[in-house]
Amino acid sequence: MNAGFELRSLSKAYGGHCVLADISLTILRGESFAIIGPSGCGKSTMLRLLAGLEVPGTGQILLDGVIISDAGRIVVPPHRRGVAMVFQDLALWPNLSVLENVLFGLSSRALAKSQAHRRAMEALELCRIEALANRKPGRISGGQQQRVALARAVACQPDFLFLDEPFSGLDLVTRTALLKDISDLADRKGCTVVLVSHEPFDAMALCRSAVALNQGQVEEKGELIELLQDPKSEILRVFKDQMKGHVV
Repeated sequence: MNAGFELRSLSKAYGGHCVLADISLTILRGESFAIIGPSGCGKSTMLRLLAGLEVPGTGQILLDGVIISDAGRIVVPPHRRGVAMVFQDLALWPNLSVLENVLFGLSSRALAKSQAHRRAMEALELCRIEALANRKPGRISGGQQQRVALARAVACQPDFLFLDEPFSGLDLVTRTALLKDISDLADRKGCTVVLVSHEPFDAMALCRSAVALNQGQVEEKGELIELLQDPKSEILRVFKDQMKGHVV
C-alpha cells in the first residue's frame, strides 16, 4: 500500500464553532481523492489543513508516516509538503502577465532565473497556453485563467495537486476539456489529485476514492464507484441520481 496523508482524530474550530470533528482517514499516493459534501461542511478547511495553511485544533496529520501537523502547531511548512494548490478564486495577479503569474508561484523556490523561466514555460506548454504567456489575466477567458492557475501549480512539480472547487462558473464543454487535461497531466507527472467538490461530474472524472462530509464529520469513505452503488449519505445519494447512465 502506498504511503500518503494520514489524518488522525483531526478537529478544527473557529471561534468556538466546530468545523471538523474527529476526522480519521488516509489519502494514498497515486490514488486521486475527492472530498465531497454540501456547502459549509468543512471540505475546504480539510484541504487547507492538509496543505499546512491551517493549524489543527486537535489530532495529527502525517505524510508518509511523518507528523507534519500536530495539535496547535505546524511541524512541516506548506512549501515542504510537496503540495501545490489551485483555489476557487484562482488568486491570479491582474497586473502580471500569464508567464509572470506562473513565475511568481516559483518565487519561493531556490531556482536560478533561467531554470525558473524554463520550468514556467514548460508548465504553460503542458497546459496548452504558451501562446498566452504575455497576456494579462483580464485579457483571456475564464477557462484560460483556470489553465494559468493550473500551470502555476504544475510548475512547482508537486507530488499532490490540491483543487479547491476551481471549476465553478465554467461551461460544460470547457470544464470537460479541463478535467481531461488535468487527469492526463496527473498521470504523466505522477502527481496525486485531491479535489474538493460538490459536483459528481468532476469527482468521477478525476478521482478513484472519496470521503463524504456533513457538518464536519465523515459520513462515509472508500472507493467512489463502490460508494455510489449503495450510498449512505444524502450527498452521495444525490450523486448517484445525477450519475445514472454514466457510471452506476
